[in-house]
Amino acid sequence: MSARTLTALTLAALTLLAPRPARSANWEIDPVHTSVQFSVRHMMVSNVRGQFDTVAGRVEADEANPTAAHIEATIDAASIDTHNQKRDDHLRGHDFLDVAKFPTISFVSKKVEKAGNAKWKITGDLTLHGVTREVVLDVDGPTPARKDPMGVMRAGTQAQTKINRQDFGISFNKALDGGGVLVGDEVAITIDVEVARKTEAAR
Repeated sequence: MSARTLTALTLAALTLLAPRPARSANWEIDPVHTSVQFSVRHMMVSNVRGQFDTVAGRVEADEANPTAAHIEATIDAASIDTHNQKRDDHLRGHDFLDVAKFPTISFVSKKVEKAGNAKWKITGDLTLHGVTREVVLDVDGPTPARKDPMGVMRAGTQAQTKINRQDFGISFNKALDGGGVLVGDEVAITIDVEVARKTEAAR
C-alpha cells in the first residue's frame, strides 16, 4: 500500500507546462493542500483507502521547455493514515512499510511527455521500502496559475498510477478459507497536488 508513494510531487512540475513570461521557475509543494491517497483490496471483497499526511517536494523547470522539468518528492512513511490506529500501526511495522528502517518514500522524475490535451505522462524512480522501481504517472492539468491573497502564484494538478507492492518487497499476506488472500497486491494511487511558485527572495 506504500504506493502512496509517492510519487505525488511530480505533479507539481506540470504547473510549469502553462506558458508564462519568465523562462524558468521554481515551485514547492504546499503540503497543506496536497494529498497522496491510495486504495487496496481487502479480503477480495472491499477496498481499504488511506493517505499519507506529510509530503514535501520541489520542481525546477525551464518554462520554454516543460518536458525538461525536474521533480523531486519525499513522503514521510510514518504519516500513513487509514483512519484505524491498529491497522496503521501494523502498516508502519516490518510486515509492510517498516518505517523504522525505511522512514521515507521518494520520487525523482526522469522524463515528462505530453499525452494529449492537458494530459501528461511523468516517468520517474519511486523508492519505497528500500527498493527503487520505475513508475509512470498519468497527469491531468495543470490548472491556470492564480495569485493567492499573499501574492503567491499557485497551481494544481492530479495524477494517478498503480503499483504492485510485491515489486517493492512488501509481501505480507494471509490465505483465506475458501480461497483468496487478505490483502491485494495492486495499489491504486491518486495524487492531488498544489504548488506555490518561489520568489527570488525565498530562493
